[in-house]
Amino acid sequence: MKNLLKNLAVLLVMLAALGVWIALPWQGVLAVAVLLGLWLAFTRTGRLALEATRVGIASLPQRWGASSVVIVGIAGVVGVLVAMLAMGEGFQATLDAAGNDETAIVLRGGSQAETNSVITRSQIPLLTSLPGIEKDADGRPLISAELSQVVNLQSRADGSDTNVQFRGIGEDAFRVRQNVRVVEGRAPAPGLREIAAGRGAQAQFRGLEVGNTLMLGNQQWTVVGAFESGDAYESELWSDAQTLATSYNRGAYQSVLVRTGKEGFETFKAAVEADPQLKLDVFTTRAYFAKQSGGLKRLLEILGTVIGGIMAVGAVFGALNTMYAAVAARAREIATMRALGFRGTPVVTAVMLETLLLALLGGVVGGLMAWLLFNNFSASTLGNNFSQVVFQFRVTPELLWTGLKWALGIGLIGGLFPALRAARLPITTALREV
Repeated sequence: MKNLLKNLAVLLVMLAALGVWIALPWQGVLAVAVLLGLWLAFTRTGRLALEATRVGIASLPQRWGASSVVIVGIAGVVGVLVAMLAMGEGFQATLDAAGNDETAIVLRGGSQAETNSVITRSQIPLLTSLPGIEKDADGRPLISAELSQVVNLQSRADGSDTNVQFRGIGEDAFRVRQNVRVVEGRAPAPGLREIAAGRGAQAQFRGLEVGNTLMLGNQQWTVVGAFESGDAYESELWSDAQTLATSYNRGAYQSVLVRTGKEGFETFKAAVEADPQLKLDVFTTRAYFAKQSGGLKRLLEILGTVIGGIMAVGAVFGALNTMYAAVAARAREIATMRALGFRGTPVVTAVMLETLLLALLGGVVGGLMAWLLFNNFSASTLGNNFSQVVFQFRVTPELLWTGLKWALGIGLIGGLFPALRAARLPITTALREV
């Protein structure tokens, strides 16, 4: 009972330590590694632990089958965790890239997204006349009144119906968004049922090749061009706003995109807020898209952590079984070292270091698998407007580092109890074991 309580107390401490370990920045991890290295190199106990570790590592080839269970289990945990986090990272990067500090988006007051925003046609001339808006060479304000319609297209992957955002744009939409460029064909002409498709949409959905015709809203539309933007807009179809409004019986706009420059944003925002006829909210597109991406990224982080945690439990038990078996197989060897003067601390440290080495290998394998399989992998998911957003997974160095810390944390817990058993096993008992 006493040993059970001790082990339980140790487990609670280790779980707390694991939480701190996962949260540590790289500077903290480096400090821990340096302190451990100094202890191993310059203390008698540390040098004994290092010698015991070398003996254990030398016998790994004879135990490679059992040891590979630890490596594979931890690799699976790290791979899944990094892949889930890479999904959230890629989604956020795609939305964030759509925004900047030089372009403003105008929505109805209190609206959280375009889907629940309404801007009347009578408000557009009022917005156009406000200060802070950049103008083209002819003195025309760079502004695009827009609306969106969700339409169904077939997925390239399995032919299933998928929601896609069909955006009606103003005449100056391509000049307001300076990162958007037509790469094939041309932009849709005003007054015609013509479509420019984003490259991301073309990659994910059928029938969007330039020259094809689509039946949308019981009307025939022609794909006349394709555009690139490197952001969430590549998931969309673009057409003339007035034509889209007529085809879908839409009497109002949903958003207005305005080119303000960094200096003009505050002037424009103040002018909108000062006009009692408008009752509209103004955001930089950077702030707007960051808000849109935050919810899903947090959800994916929580989901990835939960799934990774569940798999980590299995990996911990795998490590426990493997290291218990290793300790049992090396019982006489460990007893002999203790009889020669290796106290409990060097023995515990040796078993822990051996487990951490296996965990490190598992973490490297899992991170490498995640990077090879998922980095830049193209996928799509529902955005806040209930249409698909095409994005690419991003396996960043920060995510790989997180996965590696998880691997070492699992190894730390998985090796602790076998290490304690090795240190507590009576020497005479161990020497009698075959």
